[in-house]
Amino acid sequence: MPLPRLLTPVLLGALVGATAAPTLAVAQAKAPVNAAPAAQAFSAADVARWKASAQRVTILRDKWGIPHIYGQTDADTVFGMLYAQAEDDFNRIELNYINAMGRLAEVEGEKEIWRDLRMKMYIRPDDMQAKYAASPAWLKNLMNAFADGLNYYLHTHPEVKPKLLTRFEPWMALTFSEGSIGGDIESIDLKDLERFYGKRPVVAQLDARGFDPEPRGSNGFAIAPRRSANGHALLMINPHTSFYFRPEVHMVSEEGLNAYGAVTWGQFFIYQGFNDKLGWMHTSGGGDVIDEYLETVVERDGEFFYKYGKHEGRMRTAQINLPYKMPNGRMASRTVTAYFTHHGPVVRQEGDKWVSVKMMDDPLNALTQSYTRTKARDYNAFYKAMELRTNSSNNTVYADAQGNIAYFHGNFIPKRDPRFDWTKPVDGSNPATEWQGLHEIKETITLLNPASGYISNTNNWPCNAAGAGSSPKCANYPAYMWSLPENARGRNAERVFKDAKGLDIDGLIAASYDTRLAAFEPLVPALVADHGALHESDPRKEGLAEQVAVLRDWNLRYAIDSVPTSLAVYWGQEMVAEHGARARAESIPAVDYISTRLSPADRLDALARASNRLQADFGNWRTPWGEINRFQRLSGDLDAQYDDSKPSLPVAFASANWGSLASFGMSAKQKTKRIYGDRGNSFVAAVEFGPRIKAKSILAGGQSGDPRSPHFTDQAAMYARGEFKDVLFYKEDIERNLERKYHPGQ
Repeated sequence: MPLPRLLTPVLLGALVGATAAPTLAVAQAKAPVNAAPAAQAFSAADVARWKASAQRVTILRDKWGIPHIYGQTDADTVFGMLYAQAEDDFNRIELNYINAMGRLAEVEGEKEIWRDLRMKMYIRPDDMQAKYAASPAWLKNLMNAFADGLNYYLHTHPEVKPKLLTRFEPWMALTFSEGSIGGDIESIDLKDLERFYGKRPVVAQLDARGFDPEPRGSNGFAIAPRRSANGHALLMINPHTSFYFRPEVHMVSEEGLNAYGAVTWGQFFIYQGFNDKLGWMHTSGGGDVIDEYLETVVERDGEFFYKYGKHEGRMRTAQINLPYKMPNGRMASRTVTAYFTHHGPVVRQEGDKWVSVKMMDDPLNALTQSYTRTKARDYNAFYKAMELRTNSSNNTVYADAQGNIAYFHGNFIPKRDPRFDWTKPVDGSNPATEWQGLHEIKETITLLNPASGYISNTNNWPCNAAGAGSSPKCANYPAYMWSLPENARGRNAERVFKDAKGLDIDGLIAASYDTRLAAFEPLVPALVADHGALHESDPRKEGLAEQVAVLRDWNLRYAIDSVPTSLAVYWGQEMVAEHGARARAESIPAVDYISTRLSPADRLDALARASNRLQADFGNWRTPWGEINRFQRLSGDLDAQYDDSKPSLPVAFASANWGSLASFGMSAKQKTKRIYGDRGNSFVAAVEFGPRIKAKSILAGGQSGDPRSPHFTDQAAMYARGEFKDVLFYKEDIERNLERKYHPGQ
């Protein structure tokens, strides 16, 4: 038997080509013309069962179109909730599951096959079906109701033409069991995946306007009774997601379910919200929960092995079929040989090593935790749900009617050897890099009723979560338990809440919409000093004098009529466009980089470019912020387009990049002169937990994804002003503000 040989870069290149990794079995097979999916012929028994379920469900649509679903059992309520979601935006539900099952290329074309490959490395229908079969009866009933509600909607709405999914199956709920906008799987870079498996060069595309990506994540604030006006705990639920990612829903059953909040399209649990006893808000950026392993690969007789300790492991392979729609509408497919070690799938190459990824993969417990926390009645019950430890991508800010406030920094935290730097790939051949189980909740970074009387998280570190003297001491924990630094929002929140007293719901909203753009606190004084140091002969001395004076006199607060806000934001964008690549290369947040690493010339020249851009785009660099920063919703398309010639609304609050607590940023490719927000504040709610729930909320645009609906933009003007509507939580209040009452199918 020949001796194994390590794959050096030269040998590896000879084996697989210069730009990618393993040789792949790639085949294309033409299929018949891809006609629209045929309507599902549901059986008479199916329809009879659905009709019986529908009679046990009542949907009350309030004046904002918000569905309040009342069912006899939890399963009945899930049935009605999915039916109501489909009424509001079936398209988003279907696309979420098409994506979750790795079938997006069948709808969107070949460009999405790498996204599909990424999903199919983790999501296999046979595996999900087996997990469904092994589920406890109560959870299986909920998954059955999930599928039944969507299928009944399709049965009663034959005019709706699904893109791909003409029948939903109960097991599909397990493919999308956690509601984070990011999701662990999405941390795998598609460009790297394509380089490894696709042999195609990939060129990164940058935004021509120089916008730094709008931060993903959220704000969560909890206020203890002693800081509130009425002696009750308060909770601010402030997700920063893509707009229209989650609608507003209320679920009530005779089995104790009474949850209100934001639900991710197609899921059957409230993701961020509250019930009549407690509330929870998830923010992103907890501990480090995903690890990459550098695998030393060996090839022998056409098979691949990887070194592990003193031994070798055989690479597991899987033939993954990737169907896709061609431009002519016909179907083709590509088969990829995917590689796996015991750590997880191989997703890229680094030097002569292959890189595998290890992450949480426990959809059954994840779905269980996501649902059971909505029915928790007190802190102990909520804590018990947290002990499932499958919320891998989030922190949790908590408040309840007993006056407790709490914080969990992460939830799923693997135990590792702290000698290794887990922010970088580790040696997969070293057994010491293995996970050693999970940390118990009591071992992780948590807070319960801190002496400061408040809790804050803005996707930042936990070290200032409750102010000086009350926050966790990060030095007492392994470095991998917190992965993000402080940010401008966190500094602003600390300033706002450290002395806040007598807060009611309106006071909490005002604090959470504090107008200070904290990222400019170090930048503006530095600029003023830079300009003051210029020699009188320098043309920038006179050329930038007015702009510098405007910023020097600015109070660092955004406003619709504020000229310095426009100038500052465009100045910041210019600096990020020029230096953001270096910041990312050094793993430094771009705003921190431009605050600490730039020269006077960098700052001054960026201001000149910002002035010129404003002058060119708007005819005057003295353009008020509200003329630039706008809300616009023209269609229900997922890929929203914007048009400067069409109506829009001025918005004062700005991108979270600049420390704005209320976030409003543009992530779509810039094709307009104005900035049109599409990420940031989406569903937002403020809640007071007294003997009776009091709450206010707002949605970006409105509840419905249908432009013909009165609820497509009925909240837009209020949203743009930062004005909230009263949450109608109790049935008598709902019926006083009732738009429609019906059973599904009517």
